[in-house]
Amino acid sequence: MIEIVNDINEANFITHSGKFHADEIFATILLEKIYQNIKLMRVSEIDSEDYKDKTIFDIGGGKFDHHQVGGNGERSNGIKFASFGLLWNEYGKEYLKEVFDGDIDYCHKLFDKNFVQFIDAVDNGQVEFEKIEINVVSVSDIIEDMNPAWDEDVDQDAKFEDALKIAKVIFDNEISKTISKCRAKIYVDKAIRESENGIMVLEEYMPYQEFVLESEDEKAKDVLYVVFKSNRGGYNVRCIAKEQGSFDCRKKFPEEWAGLRNEELQAVTGVKTASFCHNARFICVAGNMEDAIALAKLAAKN
Repeated sequence: MIEIVNDINEANFITHSGKFHADEIFATILLEKIYQNIKLMRVSEIDSEDYKDKTIFDIGGGKFDHHQVGGNGERSNGIKFASFGLLWNEYGKEYLKEVFDGDIDYCHKLFDKNFVQFIDAVDNGQVEFEKIEINVVSVSDIIEDMNPAWDEDVDQDAKFEDALKIAKVIFDNEISKTISKCRAKIYVDKAIRESENGIMVLEEYMPYQEFVLESEDEKAKDVLYVVFKSNRGGYNVRCIAKEQGSFDCRKKFPEEWAGLRNEELQAVTGVKTASFCHNARFICVAGNMEDAIALAKLAAKN
């Protein structure tokens, strides 16, 4: 439970008052996961010994603040730590041990890479979006927009609590998805080891792209396609992207397959249950696994 308090004698955690950001909001959620009962006081500055027995974050220039001259460290990729990242470094593994029974070190790094780092980077002014005609809205923007509007007469702490409710849902979902990914990695690593002729087979869909691209297994570099059961029926064959987040594939399906369906695709490929090839040539579908693998083999040889 998180309670906002105004008496220093009640508080066990301290952060800054005024405008809030995703950084200290998610930091507060993480602290609740570790300590359960958070009595949080928001102050404008740390100016007395009254705070010495409190956990202070995102203010005061201490262990969990990043506003001091020179910041408070950065990752090997240059992303500076904000309070969320500093607290995740300190407590993340401890929390994961309570909710995950797998590779804690890997899961800790994955959550930092895929969630914490962006929030830290935004708070440290390290994210620059390319100028486009639409506004790019991130989770950091959504949380920051929970602050009172200039013409809104509301209690700022109440808005802080509203932001915590949203952040809690997001945090729980991201942790759940990260743990799910970490469990998937075991199966993907096995599929990479067993891959043949550039084709990797999974019994069902699971996150795979990131693991293939970052795998230390030499065979991963040769994987062109992955086959898995589709939740819409049949089996999908998907190209492996050249890099994470890219639509550019290591090897697309043949040009003559583009946009074909059912009998047309079957006539061109000779694969009996072939049913669809996307016009962008990054996914094909067949009725069974054998035919899906056959499509992948044809594409690999093309």
